[in-house]
Amino acid sequence: MTNQRKLQISLALIRISTAAFFLVWSIEKIIAPEAAQKIFQKFYFLSISNSIALGIGIIQTLIVVIFLMGLFKTFSYGAMLGMHLVSVLSTYQQLFNPYAPGNQLFWAAVPTLAAMIGLFLLRDEDQLLTFQYYLK
Repeated sequence: MTNQRKLQISLALIRISTAAFFLVWSIEKIIAPEAAQKIFQKFYFLSISNSIALGIGIIQTLIVVIFLMGLFKTFSYGAMLGMHLVSVLSTYQQLFNPYAPGNQLFWAAVPTLAAMIGLFLLRDEDQLLTFQYYLK
């Protein structure tokens, strides 16, 4: 297997697993907007309504699907990276106190962020299992 093929497989795996990771969170905003309200209150210090949570969930889900398909890469990969960066930064207290009960799990977001930065930097190389790949 060539290095180019290994790179293609690696980038596709990062994109697909990141999309699955984000779909859990975006769909939760649609099916359980009250959970999103609690998260926004705790981590972003914002009070949002059910309809706003639902709207955010729909928009995020659309972005995730566009990202999963490998379309509009600068926008979709950048939007995904930006959303995750904001999410990671909003949990700084948990990250700075990793040994408090329940805080270790927040650290899973850090290597995810690093992988997403790598994927954004290599977005033009990410072609396997994208619409771009099938349109060739």
